[in-house]
Amino acid sequence: MTARLSPQAALYGHDRPLPVLPPCVHYAGSERFIAKALALQAERGPAFDVAADCEDGAPVGREREHARMVAALIAGPGNRHDRAGARVHDLRHPAWRTELDILIGEAGDRLAFLTVPKVETVGDVERFLDALALADARRGLGREIPVSVMIETHGAVHDAWRIAALPGVVSLDFGTLDFVSAHHGAIAAAAMESPGQFDHPLVRRAKVETAAAALAHAVVPAHGVTRALDDPDAVYRDARRARDEFGFLRMWSIHPSQIDPIVRAMRPEAGEIEEAATVLAAAQAAEWAPLAVAGKLHDRASYRYCWTVLQRAHAAGAAMPPVAAAFFSPPDPAR
Repeated sequence: MTARLSPQAALYGHDRPLPVLPPCVHYAGSERFIAKALALQAERGPAFDVAADCEDGAPVGREREHARMVAALIAGPGNRHDRAGARVHDLRHPAWRTELDILIGEAGDRLAFLTVPKVETVGDVERFLDALALADARRGLGREIPVSVMIETHGAVHDAWRIAALPGVVSLDFGTLDFVSAHHGAIAAAAMESPGQFDHPLVRRAKVETAAAALAHAVVPAHGVTRALDDPDAVYRDARRARDEFGFLRMWSIHPSQIDPIVRAMRPEAGEIEEAATVLAAAQAAEWAPLAVAGKLHDRASYRYCWTVLQRAHAAGAAMPPVAAAFFSPPDPAR
C-alpha cells in the first residue's frame, strides 16, 4: 500500500513553511540561572527554549569568560533537548565577534539559535549573518544556525520587512523596553508595561509592523518581556493579548514563574486542536482534495491553517488526539 502524504509534504512542497518553535523562550544570564533553566527544561520537556544571555548577563570586562561558560553549558549533558541558544552583544560592542567565535567553536553543533540585539538596519543583520557563515565554515559545522533578530530600534522597525526576508532568520523579537526608551521620553514609561505597551499608538504600530513583516515571510514573531515577576495572571493576560490582538506566536520569559503562563496562553485551545485533527485526517484520506467537514468546505488554505495549529500545539506540549499525534510519529518502515 502506498504511504499517504504527510501534511508537510502535501501542503508545502518547496514553499517556505513557518518555523516550528516553542511558544516561550526563557532568558537567563548567570551560570546558576542558565543551569536551573536547563534542568527545568529537562524535567518538563522542550515546550520552551532556553536563551543564555551574553549581552546583559556578562560582567563588564569578562565577556570572553562568560561566553565560554555559556558554550560549556549548551554543549554539556544538561542540555538534554538541544533547545538552548544564546544572545550575543550588539554589533557596536567590541565583544560580539569573540562571543560568536567561542559559541560556534565550542558549542556550534548544539546551538538551537543565536539572537542578535539592537540592530539598526538590514545591513547590520546581513553583517551578522556573514560573520556567522564564516564562523560556521571555519568550524566545519555543515549546518545553518537559526538567527533571531531583535526589533527594538527605529531603524529595525523601518527595515523589518527586509530583515524578515533574509535567509536564516527564524524570528523577529520585539523589544518593548528598548523601543520605548529610544523615544527620549516622548513615550511615557507606562508604555513599558500593560496596558500601555499594547495601547500606546507608537508602540502598537511598531508591534503590528513587526508581526506583519515576520508572518509575511514565514518568520515567527516573538513578543518581549512582561515586567511582572510575581503575577502569573498578568503574564498570561499579556501573552494572550500579544497572540490574539497582534499575531505574536512566541514570547520571552525572564523568570521561571513566567514560563507556564506564556505556554498556556500561546498554545491552541483543546477544541481548536480537535477540529484541526479531524479536518486533516479527512483531508489525508481524501488525498488532500477539497471536501466538506461538519458542513463546512475545506481546501488547501484551511488545511494549512489546521496544520499550523497542530504544529503549534505539538511544540507547546499540548495533549492531542491519536489521529493528530500520528502526524508527528516517524513513519513505519514496514508499511
